[in-house]
Amino acid sequence: MFLASKLLAFLTEPLAWVAALVLTALLLLGKAQAGAPQPGKGRWGLRVLWMALFVLLVQGWEPLPDALLRRLEDPYSHTPSGQELQAFAGVVVLGGALEPSYVWEGRSQVALNFAAERMIVPLALLRQNPALQMLFTGGEGDLLGQGLSEAARARLFYESLGLPPERLLVEDRSRTTFENAVFSARLHGIDPAKPWLLVTSASHMRRALATFQKVGWNVTPYAVDFNTGSRTPWTEYSLVRGSRKWALLLHELLGSVAYRLAGQA
Repeated sequence: MFLASKLLAFLTEPLAWVAALVLTALLLLGKAQAGAPQPGKGRWGLRVLWMALFVLLVQGWEPLPDALLRRLEDPYSHTPSGQELQAFAGVVVLGGALEPSYVWEGRSQVALNFAAERMIVPLALLRQNPALQMLFTGGEGDLLGQGLSEAARARLFYESLGLPPERLLVEDRSRTTFENAVFSARLHGIDPAKPWLLVTSASHMRRALATFQKVGWNVTPYAVDFNTGSRTPWTEYSLVRGSRKWALLLHELLGSVAYRLAGQA
């Protein structure tokens, strides 16, 4: 599943679609000019080139991906707080909010990515309820990753903020959400039958929740890292943000289908 997810990652990158369309257009235009004239292929080459431009430009209009992402995020807007937190044994924090290990090398600071709320919000939960335990789960998610595992980097992050070591457990073998659930349940001192809070990005929560429940975890969703609000102004446009949101959406949709087919959710 891990290798397949990396091979399919190309399908979730809209900018890669643009590159594929441009390459196709160039091949058609090249064939149209080589040897005997082939005006038909030349016309198709121009059409595909215009299609590539359209796909590129439409990615930046944020209301469209936001409307689709909102369907993933809205069901998890409510989160337990106050007295409700006392009912839980701990917090399971899924990896994915830390920059790769090579970014950390030679630096004296921790490095978080755009999903930093996964790392930060659980600290507030632990302050609200001193009885909560934190379990961070995440190994090395890069295909050829070397160096510190994500769990080791997470430990450095939490130690730098003064979290007592006895309140933190880490699982450092998992590379997928399914492995997060399976390997974490096997840790010494962890009872997945007890009530746990599951912390991950709102767009990822549906798949993560289904996976953990499939393995037998008694988890309640605590979504963070929301990419959408209740509405998006129609004038919002950014190729950077838009392409990232499309990639996030496609990653979750394809991931959900793959997990269902594999019986992991």
